[in-house]
Amino acid sequence: MQHRNVQDVMTHEVVTARPDTPFKEVAGLFHRNDITALPVVDDQGRPLGMVSEADLIRKEAVLPDPEGRTPGRWLDAHDRARAEAETAGGLMTSPAVTARATWTIAEAARAMDKHKVKRLPVVDEVGRLVGIVSRRDLLQVFLRHDAAIREEINHDVLGQTLWLPPGDVEVAVQDGVVTLTGRVPRRSLIPITEQLCRAVDGVVAVHQTLTWTEDDTQLQVEHPHAYGTGRS
Repeated sequence: MQHRNVQDVMTHEVVTARPDTPFKEVAGLFHRNDITALPVVDDQGRPLGMVSEADLIRKEAVLPDPEGRTPGRWLDAHDRARAEAETAGGLMTSPAVTARATWTIAEAARAMDKHKVKRLPVVDEVGRLVGIVSRRDLLQVFLRHDAAIREEINHDVLGQTLWLPPGDVEVAVQDGVVTLTGRVPRRSLIPITEQLCRAVDGVVAVHQTLTWTEDDTQLQVEHPHAYGTGRS
């Protein structure tokens, strides 16, 4: 099976700022390029951090209140310093959480979820910026047509990987949801088949009502040394 990776979905031309880029210039970059965040890079093009619209909005939060209330009193010292920053270097969230172009879509998604970020600068083997990938980019895999998903499962999963005879397992795909019916030669193949189908790009869920010819799971329980794992 072939899976799209970060390089396939990332934006290659990236708008960046330098640590000394003024606040108003950062705001202008957002407006002119219709973006909501950008990497801050050093002289070698290596990401140091990210500046987002939220970082700029924070400055509004510490402006004097017309009613005389203390502005930004909920901010800690670090966030207050960022709110009062005048350059991208002071505004940015750092260090930058980055991805590699060779990562799978799943790896990038896990990194975003773990670090609670909406986008990842993509770097090469020496840490230089080569692109940027967003949540929206990763969701492109779910735009695949049902027919393409079904064809890949039939050809790559059932045929080339599991070597199942054509027609033994029927595949239906509706809105990315895969339904498997039919028979497999061994019961132990059922979870393997499900897992392989779930790994196909664009699959939302897998449901199955597969039956089996031989219950090899019972054989493994009743004869734990049947496969040569016992002592001789």
